[in-house]
Amino acid sequence: MTPFRLVIFDFDGTLADSLPWFRSILNDVADRFGFKRLSPEELEALRGLSGHDILAKAKVPMWRLPSIVNHMRKEKLAAASSTPLFPGVPELLADLKGAGVTVAIISSDSEASVRAVLGECARDVAHFDCGAALFGKAAKFRRMVKRVKVPPSEVLSVGDEIRDLDAAREAGIPAAAVAWGYTLPEALARHSPDHLFRSLDELRAALLG
Repeated sequence: MTPFRLVIFDFDGTLADSLPWFRSILNDVADRFGFKRLSPEELEALRGLSGHDILAKAKVPMWRLPSIVNHMRKEKLAAASSTPLFPGVPELLADLKGAGVTVAIISSDSEASVRAVLGECARDVAHFDCGAALFGKAAKFRRMVKRVKVPPSEVLSVGDEIRDLDAAREAGIPAAAVAWGYTLPEALARHSPDHLFRSLDELRAALLG
């Protein structure tokens, strides 16, 4: 039997393989909004940093951050048809629903984009709370736990970035990290997640018992 009654997933880098899209668009966004263009080597190095450190290294003007985020959401929605889910994700979501686990997605992306990428898999997600500020997920986590009415000990947040771990801890819920997303696994490990899953099979075993 699964130990979790509510599983809250991040989306990009956790369920959706959107890192290639992000790599392809980043320098165009940099030119548009006036921050540093990055070489492939520099981008790879940033995958070992926290969100705040990434913004500082890329010299992103903080006053332009809301406009950058809005632009990225629009571009992401336009690319939804070519953004795949990671292999095994559709089966995992369906099996969690079948096991009586409430599945939620909390994402900085728009709900329209998340649903477009999920396609028919959206039917296996009970709750969406999208459009989170870049560092604003903690409030959404607390709201989701209150909505579903489960003890924090029976909740698991699953994400691929350091900011996901920080937000879950701020909200007082267990935090898991996945090794296949935007942040490198060794960087995630340094932040001591409650679980660090190296493969979808490991994640599946932990969630479904």
